[in-house]
Amino acid sequence: LRKVEPPALDWYRDLYRRVGEEWLWFTRSGLDDADLAGRIHAPGVELYGLVVDSQDEGLLELDFSVDGECQLLYFGVTAKFIGTGAARFLMNRALEIAWSRDVGRVWVHTCTFDHPSAVAFYQRSGFRAFKRQIEVADDPRLNGKLPRDAARHVPVIA
Repeated sequence: LRKVEPPALDWYRDLYRRVGEEWLWFTRSGLDDADLAGRIHAPGVELYGLVVDSQDEGLLELDFSVDGECQLLYFGVTAKFIGTGAARFLMNRALEIAWSRDVGRVWVHTCTFDHPSAVAFYQRSGFRAFKRQIEVADDPRLNGKLPRDAARHVPVIA
């Protein structure tokens, strides 16, 4: 695991797409350079790449901007490393980093588009549900934020 300081926008976009496109990660896909830089270079935000054979294959984005809290903003590995133990390694390092700080709460936001085993994985990692809500967003495959063939396991709803 390597800390990326400061993260280059091209590096971030590439890894964000390779990790998240299959799970419809889209909130940062359409951001211009200034907006993206404002988020990933913000005080309290830390980015890490999971390096395998000199290639970043996992993304960890931690947000310590709220006093006493750490949010796992983005967490995941590329498709070829799902089921290999890479995500467990990444989560263990994420929790070590988070709890090494003066925080009383570490939390993650997930959704139904995430990997089918994600919630169980988070629960095995010590997380528990504290809130459920409905969020509505346009399908990013229909508005051009993601390719039409992204997340084939999720039907396109026009």
